[in-house]
Amino acid sequence: MVDLSKIKSIPERTDEENESHLSESSTTRAFFHHLERFQVKKVDSERMFLKVQLPWNVIIPAENLDAKGLMLQRSIVVRLLDDFAKKRATKDLGYYLAVSTLESIGEGKVRQHTGDVLFPVVFSGITFKIFRGEILDGIVHKVLKHGVLLRCGPIENIYLSCMKMPDYRYVPGENPVFLNEKTSKIEKDVVVRFVVLGTKWLEAEREFQALVSLEGDYLGPVS
Repeated sequence: MVDLSKIKSIPERTDEENESHLSESSTTRAFFHHLERFQVKKVDSERMFLKVQLPWNVIIPAENLDAKGLMLQRSIVVRLLDDFAKKRATKDLGYYLAVSTLESIGEGKVRQHTGDVLFPVVFSGITFKIFRGEILDGIVHKVLKHGVLLRCGPIENIYLSCMKMPDYRYVPGENPVFLNEKTSKIEKDVVVRFVVLGTKWLEAEREFQALVSLEGDYLGPVS
């Protein structure tokens, strides 16, 4: 339970000072400055799913405070989930998928200019990130003359070039496909097992792209 008696007051600020303060205490800045203090580890045997423990700043409107702190805790969790979803992804940890546990809630600080209260929290969550050399499954969502685009989890732009599909040839038509001599097909909505050659982080879009290959044992369409 959150002890409201421990909430401190922050001196009144002008709009410009308040905006500057928010920027300095943003979740992104806190995340990168304190990342080394927290664990990042695998979940089960899947390397692409990471269990992370991170600091976060949650701002709660004054009307969501109550004497017993029960409504406040709920408000903190709801706001944290909302902030987490909007964050989408980071270069270091990949795509944010879920908050699993709220580990701790720090001392609240009142922002007198708005009456809101800022709470530093620490939580555990799950993220998704693929790595070079991993073998994964993806679903074909677009067939092009020189390759196909697949999706794997939240990653939409995974490119498999025809140069990395040994023995496959492109067959044009209303529903284009790649075929090999064993009549194995790579077409839209087919699940394909591939190996990751490399990834690229796009800062503006806050998403990853990946290049993959079928060169290796047991790679290709999954029946």
